[in-house]
Amino acid sequence: NMNKLREARDEIERIDKEISSLFCERMAAVKNVALYKKEHGLPIFDAQREADLIEKNASYVNDPELRSFYINFLKAQIEISKNYQHKLLDGIRVAYSGVEGAFAHIASKRIFPDGNMLSHNDFLNAYKAVENGDCDCCVLPVENSYAGEVGQVTDLMFEGSLHLNGFYDLKIVHNLLALPGAKKDDIKTVISHPQALSQCDSYIRKMGFEQNKAKNTAVAAQLVSEGNDKSIAAIASVETASLYGLSVLDHDINESGDNTTRFAVFSRVENRIENPEQAKFVMIFTVRNIAGALAKTVNVIAKYGFNMRVLRSRPVKNQSWHYYFYVEAEGDPYSEKGKQMMQELNDHCHTVKIVGCYDRQISLDSKEIL
Repeated sequence: NMNKLREARDEIERIDKEISSLFCERMAAVKNVALYKKEHGLPIFDAQREADLIEKNASYVNDPELRSFYINFLKAQIEISKNYQHKLLDGIRVAYSGVEGAFAHIASKRIFPDGNMLSHNDFLNAYKAVENGDCDCCVLPVENSYAGEVGQVTDLMFEGSLHLNGFYDLKIVHNLLALPGAKKDDIKTVISHPQALSQCDSYIRKMGFEQNKAKNTAVAAQLVSEGNDKSIAAIASVETASLYGLSVLDHDINESGDNTTRFAVFSRVENRIENPEQAKFVMIFTVRNIAGALAKTVNVIAKYGFNMRVLRSRPVKNQSWHYYFYVEAEGDPYSEKGKQMMQELNDHCHTVKIVGCYDRQISLDSKEIL
């Protein structure tokens, strides 16, 4: 019987040796994934991919009792891989516009928890920092459910050279922040970004507060923390409160219903989608100045089976009465049909370019996939 125990232990030792060499092989591949993500400005965390991986790999184990143990083994393995990727991606340089604590900063931190966040004073400088190689990627707002598209960022997509590699939704929640020790009754004046003030309008009126405008919500919090006046409060995020040492007097004071900002990540390298069935893309074009040119262009996109979800026009800067068109569509523009579509679009369009590909929109609130 002792022999059987020794044999079993020898067998485990042999298998462990094999596992260790496979582990090193696997981690070398994980390293390549991390480097790809850094270059393309993609996040490490991908809930959908993890769930698919566990489901697929668990199916290789036929014994149902062992399968549940194997799922735990897979989860631990994924965790180790992510930790290794986090180590490798430590210091990925992420450009954003605004100050620390602004919503763009919060979104950037949630997409790239290991990132080195670099603040810029406007969208153009954040974008240029990636173009010239100072930063690896930038996170810019493209649309707000309350205020509509961010035209300056759409213009950068039209004029610039970066590729859009993902869309991320951040639900904007406004709170009333004041100096530690201040009570709600002490507050006479609120300060914030005009949009935040208008979104909290009914709350402000109900409380009878005076209003002052600030460049953005984080700047408002900064002003309150640097002042010594307990009668002044800022309207900003919870993250901003902890950042500037303020206390939260009231939560969720925006009563304008849904307020979500959609952010995009841009990098110098274009992203190709692993699963073409899930592919979506952003395209920008200008049409020739002839009757029916836009209708013909839209027909070409439909002809090759690409479902348009968004079509918007924007004036071309410094050219009166000239417009470019922004499109979001479903499908893979690099497929055979996509190439044929692009070829035919060149006949109707003055200029046409794919801004980027992505596979789904990710919510930054619970990190779930939308």
